[in-house]
Amino acid sequence: MDASGKPILTVSRSKKLKMVDNWLVFEGETSSKNQKPIWRATKHVNITWPKEKKLARVYKAPYDEKNMYMIEGSYMNRSCKVLDGSRNVVAEIRRKETVTKGVSFGLEVFDLIIDKGFDSGLAMAIILLLDQMFL
Repeated sequence: MDASGKPILTVSRSKKLKMVDNWLVFEGETSSKNQKPIWRATKHVNITWPKEKKLARVYKAPYDEKNMYMIEGSYMNRSCKVLDGSRNVVAEIRRKETVTKGVSFGLEVFDLIIDKGFDSGLAMAIILLLDQMFL
């Protein structure tokens, strides 16, 4: 939401039955069935390589390989990287660290580091998507 409480983006799970779970990101508040998503996300499922660290894929709707991001790491440990098509890190989620010894934060406290030029709204949408996918 913005400062006045208007929704900037809406994240919803696709209701179509498919082998892979899909999520849709809409601009603003979705009240119209005709509104098209601006981003799509799919949860990465790989039973042959279970140790693979790919979590999800986010791409511009309709499918655009140039505007695709891969999320790798472990969302449960709050240690993820968002990679662009050239495998450059454009955003990162890290557990919050403290300088004081003996103080630990919970999993809900983490840092979100965003590269200059990356859409901060999309970065927050990715966090919401990962939260829905893995919690």
